[in-house]
Amino acid sequence: MVEAVTTQKIAVTVNGVKYEREVNVRTLLSDFIRQELGLTGTHVGCEQGVCGACTILLDGEAVRSCLTLAVQANGRSVTTIEGLGSPEQLHPIQEAFREKHGLQCGFCTPGFVITVSAYLAENPNPSEHEIREAISGNICRCTGYQNIVDSVIEAAQKMKTVEPAT
Repeated sequence: MVEAVTTQKIAVTVNGVKYEREVNVRTLLSDFIRQELGLTGTHVGCEQGVCGACTILLDGEAVRSCLTLAVQANGRSVTTIEGLGSPEQLHPIQEAFREKHGLQCGFCTPGFVITVSAYLAENPNPSEHEIREAISGNICRCTGYQNIVDSVIEAAQKMKTVEPAT
């Protein structure tokens, strides 16, 4: 008789820190990040991948952590909102969202910021139409999206003036 595997040891680098944990093979990456690692900036909204609140970077690609198993992150690199900036030194995207009022209640903001981070890495000079398309997978119930679009435009400008790390 074959026994079902219920746990697996994983090694994942989150925001530059390597973690090794034994996890249930059905644990969602969003739950692992929030409950196991205590990084609560990644929000869980719809739990169906529709709202975008749980978006993280997995090896630099924006993915929905509520649709990803923790075991799928084994040997990979994860960046959450906590890994982009700090209260003392905001990331240029976070600065732009603050300056252009691209947030209200803040629940969706981490997902938007992470989505925008991946998008601007691919397209550093987007049009307003391209920005709207890029963020169309993220839902905000508080804004009319214009301030979010303005924030992305501002972030793109800020990121052009940031010196690359050597």
